[in-house]
Amino acid sequence: MLSAAARGLGRVSRTSSSPFRAFSSVGSNFGSVDHGFTDDRIDKAADPEKRAFTYFMLGGARFMYASTARVLLIKFVSSMSASADVLAMASAEFELGAIDPGTTVTVKWRGKPIFIRNRTEDEIAEAKAVGMGELRDQETDEVRVQKDNWLVVLGICTHLGCVPISGAGDYNGWFCPCHGSHYDVSGRIRKGPAPLNLEVPPYKFTAEDKILIG
Repeated sequence: MLSAAARGLGRVSRTSSSPFRAFSSVGSNFGSVDHGFTDDRIDKAADPEKRAFTYFMLGGARFMYASTARVLLIKFVSSMSASADVLAMASAEFELGAIDPGTTVTVKWRGKPIFIRNRTEDEIAEAKAVGMGELRDQETDEVRVQKDNWLVVLGICTHLGCVPISGAGDYNGWFCPCHGSHYDVSGRIRKGPAPLNLEVPPYKFTAEDKILIG
């Protein structure tokens, strides 16, 4: 049997080499030894004047940002609104009394030529007699006019945007000399490369001999 001293020595040895004791000793140093957080931080409570200045600068910056955003928004909305001269060009009124039967006048609307033709009875009958099978862009004459004797069309060829000649071509309507498109007295494409009829702009009669285009 071991003596009491030996047993005591064994207990001391086992205690000093215990892994739990070693872990406890090392673990006590896991915390950071860098005191930068404590040394370098700004203690706002210690300097009320600096805190007030910081709040003032932040508030001023936010005010300037909001003001700039407001100005930009106002300018953007203003740019989307039509100016007075643009609104004036949006519609135009024209007198029809001076246009003789069988003749065409050219007026300008929004910078584009508009053909206004006072058609004769023969021209009206000719336009209505055309069958749909003869037309590339099939439209009856009735859907293109509000009054039989008045035809109002945009004077731009639907091929490449040239301006056709009135009272010319194989159908006595309009002829585009640029590429040889022929339109009839209803402004419908009958021959040549143009794919569509002459466009009918929005218009209405404000009096018996007066129209408002636009």
